[in-house]
Amino acid sequence: MAGLLHPPPSIIYALPSPSPHRRPPIRRATTRIRNSSSSVKSEPSSSTVTTTKTATTVKLTYLEFNGWLWELDGGRFRVLVDPLLVGNLDFGMPWLFDGAKKTLPKDGLQEDLGVVDLLLITSSLDDHCHLRTLTRLAAVSPDLPVVATPNARPILAALPFDDVTYLEPGQSTTLVGAATKSEVTVLATPGPVNGPPWQRPENSYVVTSSTTGEGQRKHSVYYEPHCMYDAGFLRDRGLRADVLITPVIKQQLLASFTLVSGQEDAVELARLLGAAYVVPMNNGECDAKGLLTAVISTQGTTQAFRDLLADALPETQVVEPTPGVPLHLHVYFDDDN
Repeated sequence: MAGLLHPPPSIIYALPSPSPHRRPPIRRATTRIRNSSSSVKSEPSSSTVTTTKTATTVKLTYLEFNGWLWELDGGRFRVLVDPLLVGNLDFGMPWLFDGAKKTLPKDGLQEDLGVVDLLLITSSLDDHCHLRTLTRLAAVSPDLPVVATPNARPILAALPFDDVTYLEPGQSTTLVGAATKSEVTVLATPGPVNGPPWQRPENSYVVTSSTTGEGQRKHSVYYEPHCMYDAGFLRDRGLRADVLITPVIKQQLLASFTLVSGQEDAVELARLLGAAYVVPMNNGECDAKGLLTAVISTQGTTQAFRDLLADALPETQVVEPTPGVPLHLHVYFDDDN
């Protein structure tokens, strides 16, 4: 995975011009990828208001399965999410399921990814809390801060990580980058209930970063790797996110048990969050063998999701990741002076 530091040309996205009727949580510029300013004149009896439009970049690199490297606050704070960097995904039962990455090398150390400020774990299952990967990371960087679901405590407690914070849904923690002093807040929200054995919900997260410098502006990423969420929790708390990362293609076991949701559920999640970008994750895309492969099916396509989203939220942009190739998503702010 050393190629992540020198990938193919990055993919850069800016938002399309918004409708005057849309009111996202953070207003964004209508111009291309650069800072700009414009003057907005109010009603005749009022004074002139000058609006300066500034931007920050959210950089996302997909590492296959559920793994991501996020670079927030213009790259000043780096988050490694649900990584699988060592070997295959087999849940300890390769005869049942054995999945290999299709694009990236199956072995890669943290040093290949550069400095990381936070390790974020959503679930206790092996496709999120991968024991071989975490064992290697803990040996290389025991002081790496970790934020995780309490469901992962039996796994993480056995590893030599020095700084682990367990968050129940509704709890949050704030972290500061060791080198850059950039600040992020991680809020846990309810995710799926996995099993067997059945237990408390796993975590989804809203990760909010404040831009470094004068006038700190906030931007946020919401991550839910199964597209299973508590709509009431999000609605009651008025949670918003500029970037939504979630699957859009459903995965089902025996055509009746939903492993991963998507499609119309992903559209509703984008609506609830007021997302400017949806980044679909294709976490079922791998070279797999084993008994489970015969009874897992998919429903829907990314294009079908695009069509659904275009009807419901025409201004929300879908940005598909390519493993190992960074996406640069530009989040804009309007500062009224």
